Amino acid sequence: MAARLPPVWKRFSSTITTRPAPPKGHHHVSLPDHVFPKGYALTGLHCGVKKKPELLDLAVILSTAEQPAAAAACFTRNAFKAAPVMVSQEVLQMSSGRARAVVVNSGCANAVTGKQGMEDAWAMVRATDGLLQRRDDASDAPETLVMSTGVIGQNLPISKIISGIESQAQSNPSSTLGTTFDAWERAARAFMTTDTFPKLRARTFTVDGREYRIAGMDKGAGMIHPDMGPPAPSGQLHATLLACVLTDAPVSPRSLQSALTYAVDRSFNCISVDGDMSTNDTILVLANGAAAQNAEEIDEERDVKAYETFRDELTAFAADLAQLVVRDGEGATKFVTVSVEGATSYADAHKIASRISTSALVKTALYGEDANWGRILAATGSVPLSTPLDPTRVSVSFIPKDGTTPLPLLVNGEPEKVDEVRATEIVSQEDLEIRVELGLGTESAKYWTCDFSYEYVRINGDYRT
Repeated sequence: MAARLPPVWKRFSSTITTRPAPPKGHHHVSLPDHVFPKGYALTGLHCGVKKKPELLDLAVILSTAEQPAAAAACFTRNAFKAAPVMVSQEVLQMSSGRARAVVVNSGCANAVTGKQGMEDAWAMVRATDGLLQRRDDASDAPETLVMSTGVIGQNLPISKIISGIESQAQSNPSSTLGTTFDAWERAARAFMTTDTFPKLRARTFTVDGREYRIAGMDKGAGMIHPDMGPPAPSGQLHATLLACVLTDAPVSPRSLQSALTYAVDRSFNCISVDGDMSTNDTILVLANGAAAQNAEEIDEERDVKAYETFRDELTAFAADLAQLVVRDGEGATKFVTVSVEGATSYADAHKIASRISTSALVKTALYGEDANWGRILAATGSVPLSTPLDPTRVSVSFIPKDGTTPLPLLVNGEPEKVDEVRATEIVSQEDLEIRVELGLGTESAKYWTCDFSYEYVRINGDYRT
């Protein structure tokens, strides 16, 4: 490993132990076909964005239900929004929150690509719309949402992408669109860039006694510190976090957007690998109602209880997907939950959890398995809050995930006599929790983060080569 380090670090290699990231393939599991939502056909294929033909780089996702699905999205708040972000925002506005398809390419972000980038994103929308069986009474509004991920500042090989999309036409016997686990897995693999495993999950849930299914995939390993919100006017790196969630529950567009915004604030907006927000961060949700045809749509104004049940199921599912991104963080050897409790507002707790999770000093100490909890306090105290912090009320603990006894480090502002051996044992575990109690109120927030390793620098130092 030392030979792969940047030259300036080679002189430290004899005194600092370098460790490879632990195996992560076990986070990808095979799922039975019946757990996936009804009314969707998917595939992933290689169309030529990526150089290696064995790497999938184009996903096509179609809702095959008779009616257009309700659609919702949360997009990056980065000022340099990528072309697919702006185009998907326009599609949602033009279609009043309805869609029937999603198309995704990996290998090129189509970000900071000017007019050509916008034209290419619209070309992907039109080509995928061409795969849909249009109803006689259908409007002229586009029905495809588009996402891209990969290198920023480069144009798409759009002719290759269009050919790939058109190869999935219903009349083409070589189309690989399907409904099985294999089809879902191919689509998930087509999302990947520096990811080490496809991130795919599915589950069932019940609303008002009726069973529905939800499944989704996401990608991300670096440039991960999302700050996503609902669609709004839009104002040499790589990118980053994409997610697509599909359900066969019937949900109204406005309530689907409300539920997604709530869920994202408590899931994808609570993860950080390296503290860098992407130009392309996007999560899309389609709800096609295929499991309950002719049933009333779940709507927050008509049935608050049913809406809240769906919202909470979506939130828990989004949290599962979001945590997979952190577990696959570039070069990460630790999965760390940062819990901040006793705040006067959720926003205050979230700010502190975010600050701890993005502290380079905290993250490098975690990689070095150094129980340097003073860095946690320094990060905590650097955040301006709505209610000023009282250091005499703050407590900090390490919580091992193996069920053994937690280790208090600071109690009501007074340092404990810490068993350094025990502290090192805890921070040496692959999973651990840092818990901070502020002693100011009853609100809390969680963040999920990882450590900084030499491998992270290696990956990002030669990403384009």
